[in-house]
Amino acid sequence: MKVLIAASEAVPFSKTGGLADVAGSLSQTIAGLGNEVLLVSPKYRSISPQWTKNAQKIPLSVSLGTSALNGGLWVFKHKSVRVALVDHPAFYDRAGLYGETGRDYADNDLRFAFFAKAALGAAKALKFQPDIIHAHDWQTGLIAAFLKSPISDDFFADAKTIFTIHNLAYQGNFPPESVQKCGVDPLLFNAEGLEFYRQMSFMKSGLVFSDCLNTVSPTYAQEIQASSERGFGFEGLLKYRSRYLHGILNGLDMEIWDPQKDTLLERKYSGKNYAEGKTAAKKEIFLKGNLNIPAKTPLIGIVSRLDHQKGLDIALEALGGHIENIALAVIGTGDPALEGAFLDFAKRFPQRVYFHPKFDESFAHKVYAGSDIFLMPSRFEPCGLGQMIAMKYGSVPVASRTGGLADTVFESSDKNQNGFLCEPGNAEDLKRALSRALKAYDAPEWKNIVSSGMNRDFSWEKSAETYLKLYQSARNARAGIA
Repeated sequence: MKVLIAASEAVPFSKTGGLADVAGSLSQTIAGLGNEVLLVSPKYRSISPQWTKNAQKIPLSVSLGTSALNGGLWVFKHKSVRVALVDHPAFYDRAGLYGETGRDYADNDLRFAFFAKAALGAAKALKFQPDIIHAHDWQTGLIAAFLKSPISDDFFADAKTIFTIHNLAYQGNFPPESVQKCGVDPLLFNAEGLEFYRQMSFMKSGLVFSDCLNTVSPTYAQEIQASSERGFGFEGLLKYRSRYLHGILNGLDMEIWDPQKDTLLERKYSGKNYAEGKTAAKKEIFLKGNLNIPAKTPLIGIVSRLDHQKGLDIALEALGGHIENIALAVIGTGDPALEGAFLDFAKRFPQRVYFHPKFDESFAHKVYAGSDIFLMPSRFEPCGLGQMIAMKYGSVPVASRTGGLADTVFESSDKNQNGFLCEPGNAEDLKRALSRALKAYDAPEWKNIVSSGMNRDFSWEKSAETYLKLYQSARNARAGIA
């Protein structure tokens, strides 16, 4: 099967979040299962020159509205996957992927309309006629609209589209004039098409015009149909298309997230013998943060984007009630107000709290390894990779009962307990969950909870096989279009 995967970020080339991990890892796993994969992503300024120094450069012209914009493709092989990075410096040679200083770029409509057309153009230029076009999140939503246009290219006549929703809160909504600027067929701008509360929605394009839809966990697939709080205005459409909506849990790249071979750790360890390795990582964190407390103090770790969605305002409230009995290591950036709150918290308790206000891949690995408890009190969480990584590294998650967290973290002994759960957005319930975790930390049962998490299989193979079944289903039966 030939699969074109289009994503606005992909590991190891570019990353702001879990989308990049999924696009990069899924591409390799699908290819490893005997399929031909072309991964298309933008060539951002931040991408290391090592990836393109031996690449083939192919010119590419993209029409947007009445303009033809010249760009190019940097094409090379990475492991089992052919990669095409879309080059147009005016759009992608910038400090950020989507924006700077907390603000989106004003021309993101043009940037990602260009990318959507360029992804299709890359397939044609490389004579890669896909059976499946797998598009990820709003940045690729217009791909489906371009293919449904009456003037779409016969080259893609047999291709079926899969659209993956990574986070419905980010929708890519733009003013009506973007329809013409982006070169979208104006006949598609209506209530049954791209129009969403008088705006043009890239997300809605993917939801309406793709043959199949999926989200990144089974529970999230149900949540986004059930309420406006989770569906963000698309709950009715998603319920209408529920027959074609699937929930497939994300996996982990075990080449990166495995404490037995993690080169970023001072001492590697396995599930059978983890104590020395975790103690060494914990010692590094205590030294780096100048945490002057006994080494046996339970260390709570947070590795997160600092955002209202992640519930970290609630975390601060709950942690305050336990601070005399714990240590805390936090790594993350985002909302300036939350950054300020964590800085203040660290200043109040300098011997117990270390806040690292920037993303540092190496230190993140140490926090996963050195922490005893990993905190994820998200108000909603489509999938979440942090809780899976934490468990593989022997850190027990305390998490909200929502989305992918509910699908991977179990407090009931009937499901081999691997963590502790609380209700989303409830500081008091989070405090109670933390109390249960800290009580268990001093009990014999702790080793069983740690081992249950470390022994779970979170690799991509199972998820990739489910995606292949979805691809085959899309090929075998053309889905109804809303």
